[in-house]
Amino acid sequence: MKQRVLVVEDDPVLTRVLNDNLSFEGFEVQCVSDGNEAATVARAFGPDLVLLDVNLPGKSGFELVEGWRQNLRTSIIFLTAKGQKVDKLRGLKLGADDYVTKP
Repeated sequence: MKQRVLVVEDDPVLTRVLNDNLSFEGFEVQCVSDGNEAATVARAFGPDLVLLDVNLPGKSGFELVEGWRQNLRTSIIFLTAKGQKVDKLRGLKLGADDYVTKP
């Protein structure tokens, strides 16, 4: 069974790059661009890893992590342009496994 990755990103170009590269490496990938949709898709898709932006339409990445940590057992990596120390600390305190800033 392939490992599943959920990409939650509202930038269509970055989403396409992540989808193509992860698929090429053998992962099963599902992509969504809205925080509200991500909450629903995560329950149905059952990802092993979530790559998550902070700034999303609907629910923010921070809101999603807060909810997921209560009932979704998966690895979560923030992949976001929000590079302030306070944002990184918030993401990690909410339960993200890592926080990577976009160049």
